[in-house]
Amino acid sequence: MIKKYQFLSAAAFGALMFSSQASAQSADQETAEESGRNTIIVTAQRREQDLQDVPASIGVLSGATLENALSGVEDVLGLNGRVPGLAVESSNGRQSPRFYIRGLGNTDFDTAASQPVSVILDDVVLENVTLKGFPMFDVEQVEVLRGPQGTLFGRNTPAGIVKFDTRKPSDTYEGSFNVNYGNFNTVNAEAAIGGPLIEDILNFRVSGIYQRQDDWVDNAFTGEEDFAGGFYEAAARFQLEFTQPGFNALLMASYADSDSTTSFFRANVLTPGSNQLNNNFDRDVVAYDGGGGNQGERDIFLSSLRLSIDLSDSVTLTSITSYSDLNRSGRGDIDGGAIDFAGTFGGVAPPPFSGGTSAFTGGTFSFPGNIPFPSDTGGRSDSQQFTQEFRVASDTSSRFNWQVGAFYFDNSLLDSTFLGGAPVPATTWESEAESWAVFGQVGYEVTDQLTLTGGLRYTDEERTFQVIVLPNPTFTLDNGSLRTFIDDGQISWDLSAVYEVNPDVNLFARVARGFRGPSIQGRSIAFGVPTSQAQSETVISYETGFKTTLFDDTLRLNGALFYYEVDDIQLTAVGGAGNFISLINAENAEGKGFEIDLDWNPSDFFFLRAGFAFVDTEIKDDDLAVATCFACTVTDDLNANGLALIDGNPLPQAPRTNFNIEAQFTLPVGQNELYFNADWFIQGRTNIFLYESLEFNHSGNHELGVRVGYVFGDGQYEVGAFARNLTDEENLIGAIDFNNNTGFVNQPRIYGVSLRGSF
Repeated sequence: MIKKYQFLSAAAFGALMFSSQASAQSADQETAEESGRNTIIVTAQRREQDLQDVPASIGVLSGATLENALSGVEDVLGLNGRVPGLAVESSNGRQSPRFYIRGLGNTDFDTAASQPVSVILDDVVLENVTLKGFPMFDVEQVEVLRGPQGTLFGRNTPAGIVKFDTRKPSDTYEGSFNVNYGNFNTVNAEAAIGGPLIEDILNFRVSGIYQRQDDWVDNAFTGEEDFAGGFYEAAARFQLEFTQPGFNALLMASYADSDSTTSFFRANVLTPGSNQLNNNFDRDVVAYDGGGGNQGERDIFLSSLRLSIDLSDSVTLTSITSYSDLNRSGRGDIDGGAIDFAGTFGGVAPPPFSGGTSAFTGGTFSFPGNIPFPSDTGGRSDSQQFTQEFRVASDTSSRFNWQVGAFYFDNSLLDSTFLGGAPVPATTWESEAESWAVFGQVGYEVTDQLTLTGGLRYTDEERTFQVIVLPNPTFTLDNGSLRTFIDDGQISWDLSAVYEVNPDVNLFARVARGFRGPSIQGRSIAFGVPTSQAQSETVISYETGFKTTLFDDTLRLNGALFYYEVDDIQLTAVGGAGNFISLINAENAEGKGFEIDLDWNPSDFFFLRAGFAFVDTEIKDDDLAVATCFACTVTDDLNANGLALIDGNPLPQAPRTNFNIEAQFTLPVGQNELYFNADWFIQGRTNIFLYESLEFNHSGNHELGVRVGYVFGDGQYEVGAFARNLTDEENLIGAIDFNNNTGFVNQPRIYGVSLRGSF
C-alpha cells in the first residue's frame, strides 16, 4: 500500500515538474476581483464562478454566519436547518455527524457507513463519518450543492455535497482572534495569523481552535453530580503556499484532538402513543449504570498538497494529493437507564424520574420506567485514507471551455466492538474501499444568452470486508467464509443549461445521474448476526429554477423545483429486534419539492438572509418490511411475520419543510457601530425510522440565536454577547427503539460574552 501511495505521489510531482511555466489569469478570477457587494463567488464546478451563473441549486453560508451559528461551542451539527434542504444529526454527538440533502441521507451510526452526501474540505473528500466531524474553523465559505454531483466530485454524491473552503494564505500580514465564554464554563477560542515569508514567493497561514465545556449532567443512579456532558476539543491548521509565474503549490496539514460526551440516551422519555417528552425527561439528569460516562475520544490528522501549473496561456493542470489518519473510541449506556439488581432504592426510582415499576422478580427494579435488558456498547476504530486527483482545465475566456481528470481513492478501516465494558473486543473486523474514476466536462456558450454544460464520469468501486476476531467459534459470513468482496462500475452524467433573460435574471435546468457504490455492513457480527450487503444505488434528478438579482444588485432571490428517483436505494434498518444494523435495498424511492434562497443587503446597516425548502419523499417497494420497536405504537401495516411494511413511508430523518432566517441591524455610534444579529430555524415533520409510529417522529423543532456586538477601533475590534438556543428548546432529534422508548435531544441554551479582533 505504501509503495502505491509513493508511486502516485511521485507521478503527481513528476507530471508538474515537466510542464510549462506559463501564467494566465482566468476570466473567473477577474470576475471575483471586480465583484460587487452582493456577488458571491462559488466553486461548484471546480472553477470560480458567480453563483448566479451556475446552473444548479446552491445554498451558501459565509464564514461570518458560520461563526455566529457555532459561537456557543456548537460543532458542525450547528449547520442543521441553516440552509434550505440541508439537515444534520448524530447519535454519536460531535464525533460522527450525518448529513441529508433533499431528504437523502443514511441513518447508519457505524464508522464504516456509506453516505450519499459527500463532505469536501478544501477539495478533499472526507469519507469516514468521523472525518466529517472535523472541527470547522477559519472557514471562508460553505457551499451546499443540492442534487447529484457525480461528474466532477465523484463517489458518494447522489444527494449532493457540503463543501467547506477555509481561508488561505495571503501576501499581506494579517491575523484575527475570537474568544467566547459562557455558562457551563464554556470556552470557544479561535485565532489565525498569516502573511508572506518571502515576498511574492512564499506565504503562510496558521490557525487554530480550542473548545471546552464542564460536565453538567447528574447521574441519579450513582448519585454523582456533574457526571458528564462536557467536552474538550483542540485543532490546528498550517498552510504554506509557494507561488511562481505559472506555478502554485499549497501544502496543508491539520490535526484535531477531542474528548467529549457523545450523546445522552434517555430511557422511556416517550410515552407509548405520544412523541412528546414526558416526566421521565430532565435535561440535567440521567440514570446510568454503564456506558463509562458515554465518553468518546478521537484524533484526526489531515494533509493535502495542491499543485497548479499553467500548461499554456489557457490550460491549467491541477494535482491534489491527500492523506488522512484517524483514531476513534467511544462507549455508551445505550439502554438509557439503569437496572437496580441489588434493590438499592427499594423499588422506588430516585427523583426526578416517574418510573421505578418492578420489571423483574427478587427485588430487581429498573428506572426510569421498564428497562428490559442492559445494553452497554463501545467501539474503537482506526482508519487511513489516501486520494489523488489530476485535472486539466481550460480557462473560461472563450465560448468553449472544458476540463478532464482522473481520481483515485483508498480507505482502510480496522474496527472493534466492545460489549458491557469488557476489556477485550467481542469482535474485530477490517475493511478496505478502493475506487478510481475518469471524468470530463464541457461548456459552450451557444449564444450570448444561452450556455450548455455536460459532464461524464466512470467510477469503479471495490469493497473488501474481513473478520479478524470472532464473536463465536462457529461464526462465518453469508458466503461461508470470514472474508467477502463486492465491486461495481457505473457511469454518472449531467446536462444543464442556463439562459440569461437579462443581466438580472437567469433561468436554468439540469438533469443528472448519480451513483453510490455497493456497501457492506458488519457491525452486528458482535451479536452473532452475519453481515449485510446492499447493491449500488443510482439516482436520476431533474431540476429547474431561476436566479435573480434585483434593486441595483442588493437583493438576490433564487429558487428551484426538483424531482428525483432513486433505483435500488440503500437503506439502513437500525434497531428493531436488537442493537443491530442491517443494509437493505428498496426497489426505489422518489422525492420532489422546491427551495427558495433570499439574500437582501440594501445598505451597510442591514442584511437579511432567508430560505425555505419543501421536500416530499416516498419509499416505493410493495414487499419490503423491517423490524419494529419494542414498546411503541406502529402505524404501518404488518406482514405475516410481524414486520412493518414501509411502502409509501417517507425517508428517515428527512424534514418535510425547513425555514431559516438571519437578520442584522447596525447602528452607527460616532466612529463605531452597534449591531444586533438574530437567526432562527424551524423544521417540519420528520420521521426518525423507516417504519412509522406515533412516538418516533417530531415536528416543529426550532432554535433561536442572538448576538449583540459593539465594533470599534476602526472596525478592528468587537465586544459582544450571544445566546444559542435562546429559549432553551427541548427538541427530540433521535431515538433508540430496540429496548424501550429512548430518545435524545438537542443541546441546551448557551449564553455568554465574546471578544473579537483583527489586524
